[in-house]
Amino acid sequence: MNQERLLTLISAPHVTEKTARAAESANQYVFKVLPQATKLEIKAAVETAFNVTVEQVRVLNVKGKTKRVRTGMGQRNDWKKAYVSLAAGQEIELAAGE
Repeated sequence: MNQERLLTLISAPHVTEKTARAAESANQYVFKVLPQATKLEIKAAVETAFNVTVEQVRVLNVKGKTKRVRTGMGQRNDWKKAYVSLAAGQEIELAAGE
């Protein structure tokens, strides 16, 4: 796999209350990824970027919300998120924004 592609696959960590609970209880982390990304590419990208061992990757396509705008109805972009399960004892340190 191309190293440049692997570095651009992960857009950002998706940090919510639900993902914080998943990180504490099931050792899972959630990332926003490119819509074309596959599970194998996501696994390789996380392993190279954070130097951890990935056990499982689950992906989910999130549909954009329909919103009312001045000119009628508009729609937000669709996006993809990945739930990444790490091996026991592994951890990713995500910087908390202030």
